[in-house]
Amino acid sequence: MDHNENKHRAILTRIAHQAMIDRGLQPDFSAAVEKELSRISGPAEQDGQKLRNLKHLLWSSIDNDDSLDIDQLTAAEILPDGSTILYVAIADVDALVKKESAIDQHASHNTTSVYTSAVIFPMLPEQLSTGYTSLNVQSERIALVIEMHINANGVLVDEDVYRAVVFSHAKLAYNSVAAWLDEKIDTPQAILAVKGMADNIRLQDTVAQRMHQFRHQQGALSLETIESHPLFVGDQLQGLEVDKKNRAKAIVEDFMITANGVVARFLSRNQFPSIRRVVRSPKRWERIVELAAEYEYSLPETPDSKALEKFLTLQRKKDPLRFPDVSLSVIKLLGAGEYMAEHPGDEAPGHFGLAVKDYTHSTAPNRRFTDLITHRLVKAVLDQQPNPYRMVELEALARQCTLQENAVNKVERQVSKSAAALLFASKIGEEFNAIVTGAASKGTWVRLLDIPIEGKLVSGYEHVDVGHRVRVQLESVDVDRGYIDFKKI
Repeated sequence: MDHNENKHRAILTRIAHQAMIDRGLQPDFSAAVEKELSRISGPAEQDGQKLRNLKHLLWSSIDNDDSLDIDQLTAAEILPDGSTILYVAIADVDALVKKESAIDQHASHNTTSVYTSAVIFPMLPEQLSTGYTSLNVQSERIALVIEMHINANGVLVDEDVYRAVVFSHAKLAYNSVAAWLDEKIDTPQAILAVKGMADNIRLQDTVAQRMHQFRHQQGALSLETIESHPLFVGDQLQGLEVDKKNRAKAIVEDFMITANGVVARFLSRNQFPSIRRVVRSPKRWERIVELAAEYEYSLPETPDSKALEKFLTLQRKKDPLRFPDVSLSVIKLLGAGEYMAEHPGDEAPGHFGLAVKDYTHSTAPNRRFTDLITHRLVKAVLDQQPNPYRMVELEALARQCTLQENAVNKVERQVSKSAAALLFASKIGEEFNAIVTGAASKGTWVRLLDIPIEGKLVSGYEHVDVGHRVRVQLESVDVDRGYIDFKKI
């Protein structure tokens, strides 16, 4: 064994690299990509294009503490009638990554950045995604801007899409912004340093809360799962830290959901096709009805997002500690999202979980290929150019993005499980409370209630279904394969 193999990060990096290959993904950039990259010497230039100048707006990014690939900036302006103009600027990745280039071909193969416990496999070379195509602080960039007029009730009343030059005044982090908004800490230095930024972020927070409330009145689902990421001290894995929702994440989430709807409608209005993000009506609705009945709540026999949202809201109030378990069960039963190419004039199934009909992905082109495709379609409309994609191409790309998203999820899960197996190797024979998260012919899966770790139920799985609570004992782990096996006791 290599002397580095006793270091957890080295073990997990090796596992992640192999998992990428096993799932048909490309962990490394080709020589052709590196050659193309060597010819790119800086951010995209304006080249006499007629772009709006929005550098004066109080643009900032809010992202994870360690994020370097900045896809979006936000800003807001209040109007005399109490309504607000929201601006979302999205990185113009297409300005440097041209269709069918070697860089584009790599991106179209993996279709997304892969974030594993130990190492990130970026969709685009980091020279671009964290440099020239990133909306970095104190940097001027060309961007696609989505402008939204939100009334005092949080309702979108007008919308526009155009290209502009923007300038990021502050790089902010979710956790510190949320703690400040909750009055738990003093104003972060990055906010203090920019005149008017504190008021702007507070305005964004207020509007996001109104938008959130309105969306959920329409049937958007209040789902809350327990996500975790590994804690490393140097290269040694020390534990798992639970990621929690907070007010700063909610600002970005609500703005991006609305912006994605604006872009979908923009393409539709202009008789252009699009790749839609779809979550169909749940196939296992009858099990969701059964699950609600276990909590003494009655749901209608046919899928109804508003009724489901009422149940979820009630459960969150009744038992906030265990609400993520109910959420997780519902998410598993709703089924996975997918990408679909929509012809102009057609109607894709919509997004059941968000209770919206028009939805695409457009706000993360450094990290997701669908968003880069969407930008090319939008720019063709704005520049009065022909559609850069034939319909058959879009259909194939939608299938590829769905397929690869599933592969990426499996890689990320496998490495997470390997990290968990590393942590749990010393706990064989210990007992835990768990919830059933998956039950199918290929196996039954449980997640521990006190530690966010999932494993396979290898015995005692008869007569259990998604959402059931069980007591389990850890039977074995396999770090390389990411296997954690439990038996019901």
